[in-house]
Amino acid sequence: MTPARRSFTASLRRVLPYARSVIPRLGFGLAAAVCAALLGLAIPQALRWIVNDTLTGGGERRLWLGVAVVAALGIGEAALIVTRRRTLVGPGTRLESDLRVLLFSHLSDLPLSVHGRYSGGQLLSRTISDVRRFRRWLIFGLSQTCVNAITIVAGVVLILWIDWVLGLVYLVGSVPALALSFRARGRYAVLSRRAQDQAGDLAATVEEAVHGIRVLKAFGRERDALDGFTERAGALRRTELGKAGQRAVMTFAVTGVPDILLAALLFAGLHEISTGDLTVGGLLAIFTLTAVMGGPLERLSEQFAVSMEAKTALDRFLELLDHRRGIADPAQPRPVPDGRGQVVFDRVSFSYDGTQPLLRDVDLVIEPGETLALVGLTGSGKSAIGQLIPRFWEASAGAVRIDGVDVRELRRHDLRRLVAVAFEEPVLFSASVRANVTLGAPEATDEELWEALEIAHADFVRELPDGLDTRIGEEGMSLSGGQRQRLSLARAILCRPRVLVLDDPLSALDVHTEAAVSRRLRTRLAGTTTLLIAGRLSSIALADRVAVLHGGRIVATGTHDDLAAGSAVYRSIVYGEPHAAARPAPTVVGT
Repeated sequence: MTPARRSFTASLRRVLPYARSVIPRLGFGLAAAVCAALLGLAIPQALRWIVNDTLTGGGERRLWLGVAVVAALGIGEAALIVTRRRTLVGPGTRLESDLRVLLFSHLSDLPLSVHGRYSGGQLLSRTISDVRRFRRWLIFGLSQTCVNAITIVAGVVLILWIDWVLGLVYLVGSVPALALSFRARGRYAVLSRRAQDQAGDLAATVEEAVHGIRVLKAFGRERDALDGFTERAGALRRTELGKAGQRAVMTFAVTGVPDILLAALLFAGLHEISTGDLTVGGLLAIFTLTAVMGGPLERLSEQFAVSMEAKTALDRFLELLDHRRGIADPAQPRPVPDGRGQVVFDRVSFSYDGTQPLLRDVDLVIEPGETLALVGLTGSGKSAIGQLIPRFWEASAGAVRIDGVDVRELRRHDLRRLVAVAFEEPVLFSASVRANVTLGAPEATDEELWEALEIAHADFVRELPDGLDTRIGEEGMSLSGGQRQRLSLARAILCRPRVLVLDDPLSALDVHTEAAVSRRLRTRLAGTTTLLIAGRLSSIALADRVAVLHGGRIVATGTHDDLAAGSAVYRSIVYGEPHAAARPAPTVVGT
């Protein structure tokens, strides 16, 4: 069942397992709220007794006794309200924290294809805003909805008990209010989901503009970005105005219509007093009950809206949890194999979308300690081969083995301790240089850290204001592209992996820096099995052998000199020589 069609009760059952530890206190807080409401309803009955008793000559002593009872009921109601708040806030915030941790853990374990479907703004709004909105409803909205509903039902029952004629008038007059309210509630639910989705899109627009501010400035597109943001902000405003309109309808339905009923109740009540069927105290009690019910009726419309927003927030939260984890650990994992890092691709096929194959029956062996350069046209699947080794993606057929063990038989954590990756597009975090480089080896010493930085020719770190402790800003935007690449390369080197995957890691470096890094890498990579996804001759020079990927298959392997002499496809890819067999393959974009 899709989240949009799932009932609120069904959605709540989905999160029940995560809320078991806080349910007892939630139940106690709800009980305190109900008791407070019942004490509030008892006050009109005490007033009826005081008025009727005083009019019949009950005396001053009984009058003061009645006043004391009303005061005690009011104090008891206030104490229970305070108890409810103190009881519910703690478990509610704990549940909010647990749900956020649950969602973050689930997101970090989802396949890359799922992350491609949602913008960062959407994920942020669901993790922060939606969880907070659901928690506020659970702590305040749920208890208040129950209390107000009980107050209204109990109030109607008391009115019927005091005088069934006036009670019937009240009930019949409330039917149109309920019908109008429920109609507006359905429309509000649709607008609520739209508003929350639009808020996520708006956050994504801000995120993209901030991350791409250099590009926007370079092409003079700041005004266009502002226009796009303004358009999305205006759409969200119009949706919020629509929500406000439906809330106004609900408020009128549950407050305006009952107020109109008071005139009918007054007329009928005075008639019954004149005929002796109702006492003055009884009429006072009925009108006091309607006054007590007025607040809950007014708040009920607000809580209808809050409940719809909470359901939408919960559905958006569950929508992410409903995505299956595409790559899981084996039920009975194999131990980490002994060996020096031999990598074998055995008739491996792969497709990003499950339909159009990108790789077909790839056979490739990378011997222990060997550096193999993989070359191919853009979109041929070079990066996919590199990402199959650490199981970022799963092979559709065949097997990838490290030292004789299928990577699917290893725990992902163990596998990724064996394999390190340096991407062409480096990803750095808003943290210190030290935290970024030691991400895969937090136990590394400063000596080992500086060694990795020197191999990657990242000596510029010494010139930063705080050295290793310099914070590099959001995604490392305070650094140049080449500096970010070198830090990313140092991070992979520091892990001292058995298998190293380098996805064109030197593309942003100038010729002289690339040559310096290449010399150091050639020494450092001795003994490390390395797959080098290469796009330039200078990178290919690092390799012991070269494999040519074309048409989804490995069509040739050998040294650079051998392939340059004997492979027309290789010459076409590397030197740009025209060759019919080397026409670009259809590009399949991975997410």
